Amino acid sequence: MTVKLGILKSAIRGEDGQEEQNILISEREIFDLCGPVHLTAIDWENVAHQRSVAASLVQGVYILERDKQEKREGSRALAPPWWKHFQFELYRVLVDDVDSCIFGAIYKFAPSKSNFGGSKDKSQRFVIAFRGTLTKGDAFTRDVQLDVHIIKNGLHRTSRFETAIQAVRHVVATFGSSNIWLAGHSLGAAMAMLAGKTMAKTGVFLDAFLFNPPFLSAPIERIKDQKVKHGIRFATSVITAGLAFVAKQKHKNVNTQSGDTFVALSAWTPCIYVNPSDPICAEYIGYFEHRERMNTMGAGVIEKVATQHSLGGLVMNFMGKECDEPLHLIPSANLTVNLTPPADFKEAHGIHQWWKPDLLVESKKHQFT
Repeated sequence: MTVKLGILKSAIRGEDGQEEQNILISEREIFDLCGPVHLTAIDWENVAHQRSVAASLVQGVYILERDKQEKREGSRALAPPWWKHFQFELYRVLVDDVDSCIFGAIYKFAPSKSNFGGSKDKSQRFVIAFRGTLTKGDAFTRDVQLDVHIIKNGLHRTSRFETAIQAVRHVVATFGSSNIWLAGHSLGAAMAMLAGKTMAKTGVFLDAFLFNPPFLSAPIERIKDQKVKHGIRFATSVITAGLAFVAKQKHKNVNTQSGDTFVALSAWTPCIYVNPSDPICAEYIGYFEHRERMNTMGAGVIEKVATQHSLGGLVMNFMGKECDEPLHLIPSANLTVNLTPPADFKEAHGIHQWWKPDLLVESKKHQFT
């Protein structure tokens, strides 16, 4: 739905009085045209409201970088309505030290009235949000480099993540963990998930809203034949569990995620939002459904081992190549699936779907025990 609304004409002038360069604006950037304007009062206990606010704040990060690229400042900036509508203020922007692009933001809830949304205790809430890949502008090259790091399970070694986790630790140390949300979309969801897992390993469990997070696996979920799909998943689990057992016996120091760490992470339950038509994140559906099916079949022991490991990672280890812990493996989650048919891949993967008032979703909590 990227629609060209038109060109800002000569009414926009620079400080020297000269007409500035004409600017094309996408409808998706303008809150009053594309944002959740229907949310005039927030019920912080309403999961749909939480989802819409978190997604809007992520969109705010996207527009912050677009404002920077298009040199839109002051009254011309399009980003502020994406957080001001919910009475947040911009506490700090997070900038990548490689290309100086804005990849994240820290928002502080600062209501003008103490009873905004009927929630006095939310006045100290902070949201740390991360955007995904921008396909236009100066940030594209660096974003693609980060996408490659996700594929290689190396996001934790990047300077962008170091900036992100330092910001998270600062906010937690300064304001406490109970008042903090993590939020992200696509690449940003991977960043938020990694930050959440890193903090959870230290016993700090942050609320997280992860929209269309990447799941690095063969697109089994796209197979229409249910028997074939389940057969492939069962065989993969058996092979993965077997390789994990052999690796444990032969290579005591093999670099795979330990059972103790996985169990420790199980207390952290992020909210994961996926669209079955989005191959980037759809495998989360099968990942959690298959675990339940294996338990029902009496093969829960096999799946408890398999779900902690990546088959590709185990194979790499057997070949003598070091492989880092896969980011997408997560013990527990509140999984929300968008059942509304999308027009195309762009809509299925987009952030805008998650604040629509007529969204048809199915949610289920998956707890690793």
